[in-house]
Amino acid sequence: MKIALFGAGGHVGHGILDEALRRGHDVVAIVRDPARANIHNPKVKLVAGDVADPASYRAALAGVDAAVAALSGRRDADAGLIPKYASILLDALPTAGVKRFVWVGGAGNLETAPGVTVSSSPQFPKEWLPEANAQAEALKIFRASNADIAWTYISPAALLVDGERSGTYRVGGDRLLADANGVSRITIADYAVAVLDCLDKNEHLRQRISVAY
Repeated sequence: MKIALFGAGGHVGHGILDEALRRGHDVVAIVRDPARANIHNPKVKLVAGDVADPASYRAALAGVDAAVAALSGRRDADAGLIPKYASILLDALPTAGVKRFVWVGGAGNLETAPGVTVSSSPQFPKEWLPEANAQAEALKIFRASNADIAWTYISPAALLVDGERSGTYRVGGDRLLADANGVSRITIADYAVAVLDCLDKNEHLRQRISVAY
């Protein structure tokens, strides 16, 4: 499979890149600044492109089977870019012939009880709220979209951390997944496994899922 990866230079993006290469996929890493991406694998085609400007990466999408986006607005200190990027890619990818799309979503919009989200808790760090709200807006954009593309929005556990790859995880829906001790956690490596499983098995089309241990 040929995969276009947006945000490959980020922490989660690197994890997804590693898992895709582990499985033998061809990867086109589309990043704004290749010099800062810290990607030196000869198996990766590194392309300079700005998500906000589809013309900058349209040619790189030729022959791509699926796209993955691991994006944030942190570099620009503008969380509002997240839903804008979702909207742009939902339009640009099918126009370029890409039929499958996985979005790295947020955990803040998962529910802990009916109508009660993780981000609405008084314990939720206030500095995380702009990104959590932006990811919630992005999810609305996906669910309202009529774009001709099979998307999946994958929310991680509340704690998305560095750690080893076990290859195991559980899949849920809009409810926050937690273990028997009430801890909601997954490593970036196993989150990446879930992302690539979603592509390889062609599962959870036009759905939001959540993954955790």
